[in-house]
Amino acid sequence: MRTRWILQSVLAAMTAGAVLAAHGPGRAAAAGARIQPLLGDEGPMPELKGDKGWLNSAPLSTTSLRGKVVLVDIWTYSCINSLRQLPYLERWAAQYKDQGLVVIGVHAPEFGFEKIPANVDSAVRDLGVTYPVVIDSDHKIWDAFHNEYWPADYFIDAKGRIRHHHFGEGDYDESERVIQELLKESGHSGAIGDSVRLTGTAIEAPANTEFRWSPETYVGYRRAENFASPEHVVHDHAAAYSLPATLDLDDWALGGSWNIGAEYAVLAAAPGAIRFQFRGRDVHLVLGPSPNAAPVRFRDTVDGAAPGDDHGADDAADGSGVVRRPRLYQLIRLREPAEGHTFEIEFLDPGVQAYVFTFG
Repeated sequence: MRTRWILQSVLAAMTAGAVLAAHGPGRAAAAGARIQPLLGDEGPMPELKGDKGWLNSAPLSTTSLRGKVVLVDIWTYSCINSLRQLPYLERWAAQYKDQGLVVIGVHAPEFGFEKIPANVDSAVRDLGVTYPVVIDSDHKIWDAFHNEYWPADYFIDAKGRIRHHHFGEGDYDESERVIQELLKESGHSGAIGDSVRLTGTAIEAPANTEFRWSPETYVGYRRAENFASPEHVVHDHAAAYSLPATLDLDDWALGGSWNIGAEYAVLAAAPGAIRFQFRGRDVHLVLGPSPNAAPVRFRDTVDGAAPGDDHGADDAADGSGVVRRPRLYQLIRLREPAEGHTFEIEFLDPGVQAYVFTFG
């Protein structure tokens, strides 16, 4: 789960703790048991006035949605936590549509490239999202909900009142019980079936919650931590950086000529590399092509060797891949999560934009 200022791994632990504190030990009930969700009243649903229009639907309003149960998901397409829950949202939208549920995605960007409607449109199509999505590039809807997280789910009853919220990925059984209870409240008489069970693959596979992973790590200087190249960071100008012989766990470094900006770093001249001493199962990196949209070739390694069967969805077994669009790239999926692996990615063309590492 992302906020604007707090690390993913800390928030994931906080979210889990908050859920347990709210529901107590009884939440871990036997399989198949139905637990009444806690439904409050958090005020009226704000209007969904996105500044850049709608995808997959004509504009929807609180008036047109009255009488429907609404699930509003605030997300952004470069966030791994947002991506992992998309299959559940898609399934709920289809499974409960005839019973009165409307799922709406509010795309509220984190990075500049996610503010471009054409990029959002391409991402929605590539990800197979079919429910309505409103483009909230100026965070007007985000602010109206007083939101701070990606993803954030708000559950609205048929009278237009927010009755429940959930921050971060996971706890899908609880979220589905909320949907079912709100549908019952609305007078739906149809049968409520068993909860959705999904086994995600590739990027959408659930995070490995039994193993601690490296924190979300930004490359731009505004939020960068654990930078370990021996040179001082030069803001907004190209400078040469070198890779140290060894890195401590969760540290990272740049090699080559990079221009480090507030939001991302740009490779000024090829070749150039990023090295990270990570722990976890997955390595993701948000990347963009060169400013003129020319593709950027790369090759990555784990502990100095091609990833082989441990490669991700966006590189081959030999570690090769190409950055063509600005988005999250899954580069490593270890068959067994572990600590102390060295990930390195070398870019063979200039201009690549590197934003943030996430793990799982």
